[in-house]
Amino acid sequence: MAEFDMVVRGGTVATAGDVVVADIGVREGRVVAIGERLNRGETEIDAAGKIVTPGGVDSHCHIDQPMADGSVMADDFASGTISAAFGGTTTVLPFACQMKGQSLRSVVEDYHRRADGKTVIDYAFHLIISDPTDQVLGQELPALIKDGYTSFKIYMTYDDMKLNDREILDVLAVARREGAMTMIHAENTDCIAWLTEQLEAAGHTEPKYHATSRPSAVEREAAHRAATLAEVADTPVLIVHVSGAEAIDQIRAAQARGVRVYAETCPQYLFLTADDLDMEGFEGAKCICSPPPRDAANQEAVWTALTTGVFHVFSSDHAPFSYADDKGKQLHGKGASFSYVPNGIPGLETRLPLLFSEGVGKGRMDLQTFVKLTATNSAWMYGLYPRKGTIAVGADADIVIWDPDREVTVTNSALHHNVDYTPYEGMKLTGWPETVISRGTIICDGGELKVDKGRGQFLQCDQPGAVRVG
Repeated sequence: MAEFDMVVRGGTVATAGDVVVADIGVREGRVVAIGERLNRGETEIDAAGKIVTPGGVDSHCHIDQPMADGSVMADDFASGTISAAFGGTTTVLPFACQMKGQSLRSVVEDYHRRADGKTVIDYAFHLIISDPTDQVLGQELPALIKDGYTSFKIYMTYDDMKLNDREILDVLAVARREGAMTMIHAENTDCIAWLTEQLEAAGHTEPKYHATSRPSAVEREAAHRAATLAEVADTPVLIVHVSGAEAIDQIRAAQARGVRVYAETCPQYLFLTADDLDMEGFEGAKCICSPPPRDAANQEAVWTALTTGVFHVFSSDHAPFSYADDKGKQLHGKGASFSYVPNGIPGLETRLPLLFSEGVGKGRMDLQTFVKLTATNSAWMYGLYPRKGTIAVGADADIVIWDPDREVTVTNSALHHNVDYTPYEGMKLTGWPETVISRGTIICDGGELKVDKGRGQFLQCDQPGAVRVG
């Protein structure tokens, strides 16, 4: 009789702390042994010459999220999680988004209905707080935190989502009292509105002007303000999708003062620039996201911050709006002003391969840093570690086996999301996930899906690590 249900044998196993050649023994969905020459498993996987990492944790992605403007996301929880799995991600944390006037509890119930029976990987929910009423802050939010929804996002911009500074402080006070983690979209809403009015009055409505309406200064100011509010409220925050040097400088300065400010960036800020919004015709709408991509110098600043510890999390910010879709990027037609184009770009499946190829493969970062940024830190930040985000005895057997030498040209036709484009079309990458395992079950292997939808499990989150440390 085999001692293990599965043995992943002889791979170069990378965690946030070590890189070793070892066997991994799996039983009942969990890692139970790591060592040399483990006894036989019912399933044997030869990983010699391969790199073995924990399954990715994508802690910032939007899947089947209702939108106030009438746009519709192309990915539901089936296509979204299948796409994530093929890219080496085994846990996702999308957003249960509150609209003005909604109760948080009803939003969470609706999001569960959207996810139930569809996912192929495990998932948890962040909340989005857009209407911090006394009922929400006094009753619903504390109760949901106790139920395992221990993180939430707030916005400094978007008319239907934004909170003012007093409201932000009220939310942060609840986070501090209840032991939750707050994510902040940091851009100055009044500056953006003023610049947008000026641009549209001058007839400058093409997609490229989206970047003009959201210059680095509006992100710099908001990042400074977010850090200040966190300092005043004495609670940690994570500033999401940071795009460039000016916001990075504010975050680094706050961290140097001892403020508990964490930061996240995304692939678009490493691999796209504002020039990608200036494609022929309306094509630049494909790359409209907020904050917008900057320039080559800001790309380098993001790379440096990734490798020097300013950033803690590398997420996709997957926002699956199709281009040729009257409920997607063309919600108001090809002649619409940039301000009416749904924000966001797809990236669930390409997140890990992009960073593996261009980060690890080109010597910008080591494997341990790659694992921290793509799995371990997110699991720790949001209360899922050590069940998720690492390869360790007792952890869920979420494992990715990489072929580090496989050369892949990114094409949308080969991806598994329901979006009709990828902004990384034609990029040549080296290294790709070959086999993906979730809780001891092979879910993707050799380009084939091996499981049925509905096997994913909902995860209740513990108190976030950043909160416990504080």
